[in-house]
Amino acid sequence: MAHWLLTYDLAADYLERRAALRSAHLTLAQAAVDRGELVLGGALADPVDRAVLLFAGDDAAVAEGFARADPYVTEGLVTAWRVRAWTTVVGRDAATPVVIQ
Repeated sequence: MAHWLLTYDLAADYLERRAALRSAHLTLAQAAVDRGELVLGGALADPVDRAVLLFAGDDAAVAEGFARADPYVTEGLVTAWRVRAWTTVVGRDAATPVVIQ
């Protein structure tokens, strides 16, 4: 298992437009949580210009598939998205824990 960060760049009017799509977005997110794929997700604050979602899986496909299906993406609330591998080394759920002797 590896960790993957999905980052969204949000449209300038994201806060004004998200209400109409939020239920569908959260339903998609909860389904990914239930499958054990989505670990955490949310928008960055002050300013609300980006969002970050942490996925767990064997490859980037699960995060990429989420983005392609997300109504925030398909309806233009997200202006750009990217998936990057995140080498987690510290913490209870680190994918590649480092042990200090």
